[in-house]
Amino acid sequence: MSLYYKSTRNPELKVTASEAILKGLAPDGGLFVPESIPKLEKTMDEMKDMSYQEVAYEVMKLFLADFTEDELKACIEKAYDDKFDTEEIAPLVKAGDTYYLELFHGATIAFKDMALSILPHLMTTSAKKNHVENNILILTATSGDTGKAAMAGFADVEGTKIIVFYPKNGVSKVQELQMVTQKGKNVDVVAIHGNFDNAQSGVKAMFEDQELAAELAQKGYQFSSANSINIGRLVPQVVYYVYAYVKLLENEEIKPGEEIEVVVPTGNFGNILAAYYAKKMGVPIDQLVCASNENKVLFDFFQTGIYNKNREFKLTTSPSMDILISSNLERLIYMIAGEDSEKTKELMEALKKDGEYQITDEMKERLCDFAAGFATQEETAEEISKVYQKTGYVLDTHTAVASYVCDQVEAKKQTGKKYLVASTASPYKFVKSVMSAIDEAYAREDEFALLPKLQEISQVEMPQAVKDILDAKVLHTLECDVDQMKKIVQEIIIR
Repeated sequence: MSLYYKSTRNPELKVTASEAILKGLAPDGGLFVPESIPKLEKTMDEMKDMSYQEVAYEVMKLFLADFTEDELKACIEKAYDDKFDTEEIAPLVKAGDTYYLELFHGATIAFKDMALSILPHLMTTSAKKNHVENNILILTATSGDTGKAAMAGFADVEGTKIIVFYPKNGVSKVQELQMVTQKGKNVDVVAIHGNFDNAQSGVKAMFEDQELAAELAQKGYQFSSANSINIGRLVPQVVYYVYAYVKLLENEEIKPGEEIEVVVPTGNFGNILAAYYAKKMGVPIDQLVCASNENKVLFDFFQTGIYNKNREFKLTTSPSMDILISSNLERLIYMIAGEDSEKTKELMEALKKDGEYQITDEMKERLCDFAAGFATQEETAEEISKVYQKTGYVLDTHTAVASYVCDQVEAKKQTGKKYLVASTASPYKFVKSVMSAIDEAYAREDEFALLPKLQEISQVEMPQAVKDILDAKVLHTLECDVDQMKKIVQEIIIR
């Protein structure tokens, strides 16, 4: 039986997986969701000796039902190859009593590589399947990591063009250099004078602009997205939670059927939603713990049932989580609303109009699979120092948020269950914040001068992605105000 996708705001709109990947966002502004979450066909025990690529096929074939076996396996093989610096693709590391799932061994040293390594292949395959003749214009907003990973994935891919918007002064120095030095004839990067939410809202507005779509169609382009609103991003993320569980099983860290807790540092809600999908597929996960930084809009939502973005936007040392509008939460809202598209649409329109919404008591009861916590910047720094002093393991600033929340939740629940923390970025990407947390004296040193010192204390070689930017030439200098984003896109396509 084929699995189709529908919009969270319109149950009548039904498309194949390949069509959903090409569109990115539904025409009504909703997000594509599978008609149902498929169950895994193999048991955890049957998969425990599989490679990452083999697990990826077992998971993704169920979601991408209109891809042939050859098409999907070709996409997987091209994605998860030697661009990753470890054979396991997503290694599990135990530090103290916690298991860290390292998702940063790809080309841009952040977890976005796990999905954005395969998305270009899924998208070009989808275009061929649907006889698309237009070039695909990828519009992406980034809080620091998606942008570089998307550009690296799509650079010089025939039939595509990508434009990335990022908040000026809202990302780390390494993150910005990774983006502005990106090569590729089909790549453009624009710094906006605003925050990530401004960039994300601007991109969504362009997707919904029918006049702009018609104008671009005349130039031979059609929109798609590399943000996690695209199910071609979300589905590959489900894979690594299934893989992590079967590796824990293979390593005899857990018994068959034993439930684990999963803690995810969360901004746009895609990464933790993928873990929720994995649970729905049959992975024995007890609770999913949503870890926030000081922009704790999600923590407050899980505590109160009220989502309210009307608050001060804080720039923190974990910039990829500096988000007040968590786009992927809409998919969860749709599920806990009993797949009521009218209710979902009503809540999303309230968010757009008033900046907040409140779910019903019945919906709140359906959030029992989730717990939440948050860490201040001081607590994040203390966690980096504590874990390093106790184990010698160095966390980045995002993983440290999750690690801190993990300890808080365990202290409160005391279930004795194993904890899996999604480790979302290399500490090299946030070297100044990481080293300053380990020793305040490092705060006075130049960011790039700290790179070899991080290598020395972590005993982990500096990633090639960092070496590549040290002497790279800046190729992208475009900047604009938020209200000029559409104009910039028009100028880039016309030039």
